[in-house]
Amino acid sequence: MRSILLAILLFVATGVHGGSNGILSARAPGAAKTVIAQMFEWTWESIAAECEAFLGPAGYAFVQVGRSALASPAQEHVQGPEWWTDYQAVSYNLTSKRGDRAQYADMVSRCDAVGVGIIADIIINHMTLESSGTGIAGSSFTHYDYPGIYSDSDFHPCRTPITNWYDEEEVWNCELYGLADLATETSHVQSVLSAHANDLLSLGVTGLRLDAAKGIDPANIAAILSLLNSQPYITQEVVWGEGQPVTPQLYVGNGDVQEFRYPSALQSAFMGGGISRLETFDNSDMASLTPLRQSRLELPWIGWVDGSQANVFVANHDTERINSSLNALAGSNAYVNAMIFSLAHPYGTPTILSSYEGFTDYHAGAPNGGVGTCAGSGGTNGWLCQHRWTGVAGMVGFRNNVGDADMEGWIAEGSNQIALLEAQI
Repeated sequence: MRSILLAILLFVATGVHGGSNGILSARAPGAAKTVIAQMFEWTWESIAAECEAFLGPAGYAFVQVGRSALASPAQEHVQGPEWWTDYQAVSYNLTSKRGDRAQYADMVSRCDAVGVGIIADIIINHMTLESSGTGIAGSSFTHYDYPGIYSDSDFHPCRTPITNWYDEEEVWNCELYGLADLATETSHVQSVLSAHANDLLSLGVTGLRLDAAKGIDPANIAAILSLLNSQPYITQEVVWGEGQPVTPQLYVGNGDVQEFRYPSALQSAFMGGGISRLETFDNSDMASLTPLRQSRLELPWIGWVDGSQANVFVANHDTERINSSLNALAGSNAYVNAMIFSLAHPYGTPTILSSYEGFTDYHAGAPNGGVGTCAGSGGTNGWLCQHRWTGVAGMVGFRNNVGDADMEGWIAEGSNQIALLEAQI
């Protein structure tokens, strides 16, 4: 029997300019559900409850517990209420501000029971910035000595912050903001890091987000991944920089890569730059377009990661704080429309940030003691709960049904009015 599925979406902004039609190949994800929710700074218990109450029934595939750039890993970290303290690792004890090992394991189990996998954020590039202290679970440390885990020889001899991002060796061997940089090329460090990842995988984690992957030689990442006991979904934080030698393409052999040019492109387009330019982001698709249509698109994204290996987002906790992407303060529904677009367009595996109101204070930690709370189609107690917003949640179901279909029609009636068709026959 032939089944037919057609979906048409219309996006309208302002302005008048040109038009086009086209046929593009869609990304073919390996599972029916692919949308990731980044539950930024939520406690493990509150994530478990939200999996059961909303994320599972709404069709979300994964929860990223940790950050897309900087957020909340499961391991022990330095003390302090700021969100970024979660990213100064002290030990591999699974006790953090978000909860303890038992609560983490319970979250993984409860989310899995309603069809939601857990992507764990892991810190494999560095340890602390602070020179000495006691972690949140009581472990003592100095900058290059973490008793029972690492000693001075386990860190790179370059003990200064990265200043020249155009020097590959400095990026891979010096310190990100002064954080003690692990010698990831050594067998001991690789053994410790892979053991930490395997511990998380043993609890049922189905994916890993590699924090600050750009600061690590991709060959070292490959060596660490080769020691894993299973093959989880991998996504890597590699921030692109104009003309810099350490590019996202260097890392695609290890898994998906977060495409940081995507949120900037959508911010520009939905804030007046013209959404008709967003027809395709894949270089392979560009070859199928006529020179005239290519010139009309005026694409700034030549050289992006192929959609089959891109993890995309409209905003993450970093970009919303520094206004390098759309955020909840963006006017004229631009933020919501961009998230809807990201779930409709076949490029990449999309992540939806679920954060809190205090992001205007760069350092502010989670509200309500980290206990995430939502009600209806929004958040409570200082939480935004973007994953519940009506337009966003509705599009998760759309993505699950047509995300593996071809985008067979693209119409641009002016620079800020588009329609697209996805069909499965």
